[in-house]
Amino acid sequence: MPVPRPGDPAPLWIAATDHNPRFVFSSLGGRWVLLGLVGSAGAPPLAQALEPLRRGGWPFDVEHCAAFLVSLDPTDREQGRIPQAIPGLRAVWDFDGAVSRAHEAWDGQQYRPVWILLDPMLRIHSVMPLTETRAMLDLVRRLPPPGEHAGMEVPAPVLVLPRLFEPELCRELIARYRAQGGEASGFMVERNGRTVSAQDPTHKVRRDVTIEDEKLKGVIQNRILTRLVPEIQKAFQFRVTRMERYLVACYAAEEGGHFAAHRDNTTKGTAHRRFAVTINLNAEEFEGGDLSFPEFGPRRYRAPTGGCVVFSCSLLHQAHRVTKGERYAFLPFLYDDAAAKIREENLKFVGAEPVPQPAA
Repeated sequence: MPVPRPGDPAPLWIAATDHNPRFVFSSLGGRWVLLGLVGSAGAPPLAQALEPLRRGGWPFDVEHCAAFLVSLDPTDREQGRIPQAIPGLRAVWDFDGAVSRAHEAWDGQQYRPVWILLDPMLRIHSVMPLTETRAMLDLVRRLPPPGEHAGMEVPAPVLVLPRLFEPELCRELIARYRAQGGEASGFMVERNGRTVSAQDPTHKVRRDVTIEDEKLKGVIQNRILTRLVPEIQKAFQFRVTRMERYLVACYAAEEGGHFAAHRDNTTKGTAHRRFAVTINLNAEEFEGGDLSFPEFGPRRYRAPTGGCVVFSCSLLHQAHRVTKGERYAFLPFLYDDAAAKIREENLKFVGAEPVPQPAA
């Protein structure tokens, strides 16, 4: 089996933990991540290797470093052989072997127990045999803060563009929102092979209004087409031809408005999205609420009123909690004709399966 090499990107997977049957590994960007590919803790050498973790005192505080022990042996779960101290140290139940195969620890017959340390961009930093637990823990204790993992600040690959919407247009969009009143906004997840909307206030609190007025939509289209599309072409060599949704969003401090770290294109129903755009409509009137990109450090981004932040939908990002006032933003997604075909093909996977009706 090939040995994982420093600098290689880690595979991204979804697997079961005790608290989440579909834990999304890609959400971990922005911190050091220690993976222990255990296989089975029943073998005496491996049980001994995990003993330092049972004693506590390990350097896993979630914000700096999180650790996951991957087991494909159901007996480990039944007998509690994998040490856990949630949220810093958790077990991943890999009973079909998919995670272990992805990390090249198992070929279906032979298992190679190994520690893999990942940097905040989820790229391999170091690899050690699982029996070298103390050496790996010593290394983790010496790691710099996640935002300094490259030895310098690594700016997120985003485009910040001022003067996209005029102040009058910003005020008009806010007025439309207030006149209509926002509805609670969900987020898209995969369940049983289908893309459905979910609600979880620990993950997202926001209210939205969709602009239906055709004249106003035409004004917005003009600003996007003449002012934003050329800049995306210049910065990213991507020609935008499609826009999804005319949505005004409100993150309110009184509700704890926020959106935890996520990516915008991880389901069949969202796979066509190429760029996300956050256009601030009242940047001087709220506190908190800024954007950040955890894989690239703690720096936060706030475009001025009428300005925007544009970024790839595959980047991990979050909208921090608004601590005072209300943050209003216009939030479209942009894509091209090739992605439009993907969207059309995947429409059959969007929404819950229709309930079969009994025959008359």
